[in-house]
Amino acid sequence: MAGHSQFKNIMFRKGAQDARRARIFTKIGRELTVAAKSGADPEFNPALRAAIALAKTNNMPKDNIERAIRRGAGGGADTDYTEISYEGYGPGGVAVIVDALTDNRNRTASEVRSIFGKHGGNLGESGSVAFQFKRCGMITYPSAAAKDDAMFEAALEAGAEDVSSGADGHEIITAPEDFAQVSEVLKEKFGEPVSASLTWKPNVTVGVDEEKARTLMSLIEALEDNDDVRSVSTNLEISDEIMERLSA
Repeated sequence: MAGHSQFKNIMFRKGAQDARRARIFTKIGRELTVAAKSGADPEFNPALRAAIALAKTNNMPKDNIERAIRRGAGGGADTDYTEISYEGYGPGGVAVIVDALTDNRNRTASEVRSIFGKHGGNLGESGSVAFQFKRCGMITYPSAAAKDDAMFEAALEAGAEDVSSGADGHEIITAPEDFAQVSEVLKEKFGEPVSASLTWKPNVTVGVDEEKARTLMSLIEALEDNDDVRSVSTNLEISDEIMERLSA
């Protein structure tokens, strides 16, 4: 199922993400600052609420969070950031959506296009792949965090739209506006999730062979390394056998 594959993809990349924690904090700090420009009270600012939830999931220090919010709310951030999404295809016809937050659209577009090209992909026009996805909040937990029934009941009671559980873990899907609330409730009950973010969930997944899967993972990691990129979503489906070889 798609959730099963998504969980494995997240676990595959998590080690590399942990090694880049300072960069992750910088990106989240930018998210907090931009969101806080619309109001410093998360109760009345869904974007800020979601950014705070993301910061807490990544164990960002409280002082860093508060400083970033003050910078945005107080008008101390001089840079004007723009939210933009890029759509394209990777090897094997895998659809890719890249969400970015940039102060220079031309620079970011050029860098994203270059990364796609170097990894056998192509950047497409707006709308070329978005119809294959649904915008949502996604929270993942390891299977050991809770029994399937307990996670299902807790997530739905907190306001989640759907819960998928399997041997590899639990995937909780929320409406974008409910993401922060559900994240906080589940964190209090089950501890830190493996991941929690607003993302694009594929309607249908695409399987590829090992060579293309390896190239696609390199594409995803290169995109995530870019300072302006917030998140990368794909409809990639990786089999257990290929995942084991990629992780070796």
